[in-house]
Formats: sequence, structure tokens, C-alpha cells
Amino acid sequence: MKALYQYIKVIIQAFSSLLNGLLLTLKYFLTPGKSIITEQYPENRTTSIRIPERFAGELVLPHNENNEHKCTACTLCQLSCPNGSIEIFSKTIETEDGKKKKILDRWVYHLDMCTFCGQCVDACPSDAIQMKNNFELSAFDRNTLTRQLNRPDSRLEESNKQQKNTLAS
Repeated sequence: MKALYQYIKVIIQAFSSLLNGLLLTLKYFLTPGKSIITEQYPENRTTSIRIPERFAGELVLPHNENNEHKCTACTLCQLSCPNGSIEIFSKTIETEDGKKKKILDRWVYHLDMCTFCGQCVDACPSDAIQMKNNFELSAFDRNTLTRQLNRPDSRLEESNKQQKNTLAS
């Protein structure tokens, strides 16, 4: 008998939920213009779409006006990425005083594998990478979703060179 009571209760809850949805639709149908429900996206994208500041979109490696970035090629972002959407290639150079130093060669970002979780941004000790507000990332060719984030001939900022030396000590 208890199973029958549960069965009837579930049916009543389903009809109640359906009725609530229909009443809400009827309410908005009978009072048009009071509040806009549907946004006309492609046509009104600049006026009607408000993206929150903390929205996690495309990953970027900011460069300053001197073509310098903050990335020390520590690969912590690559290690923290659950999908492997980040590949960091570094090279070792020899400085004037004869010491070997690791520098960033290529910072490759596979946008097609990224889940926009932000773990790479949280793991970066030098705050070199950021999530940008860009959400229009569709492409016809999948190869365009793999990007090199560091610019050609870019180098490490002077302030971060000192910070890297302090961390290494």
C-alpha cells in the first residue's frame, strides 16, 4: 500500500511542476514588454550582453610594451592542468657569467582541450597567465584552436628575473 501511495505522490508532484511551468509561461505571455526574457544575441551583442568581470574565458599570457612577459617557464601551470591543454617548451642558455639558465621558448595553449577551470592561473607563482573575458571562441578549423601565447622574441620581465632568483635560493 505504501508503494502505491508513493507512486500517486510522484504523479501529483509531476503534474504540479508542469502546471507551475505553464503558469509562468502564461504570465510572461500575457505581460509582454515588462521584462525581456530572450536576448537577441548576434544582433545586440554589444548592448545587451553583460559579462561578469570574473568570467573565465580564453587564457592569455600578457606582454608589456617592451615585449616582456612574467612567465619563468616553471611548468607549474602545465602540471596543474587536468586536460593537458598547456604545453611549455623551455630552452637552456648560458649567461655571461657562465651559469646555465632555463628560459621560455614556446607557450602552447590547446583551446580545444581546455575546460576553463582556472587551475593553471591559480598554480602560477608569478601571475603570468590570466583568464580573459572573451567567450566567442568558435572556429571552423580545429587547428586554429592551438595557439602560441608568447610572442616571438619575447623575454622575461626584469622584476620577475629577480623574483625567480629569490625563489631558487
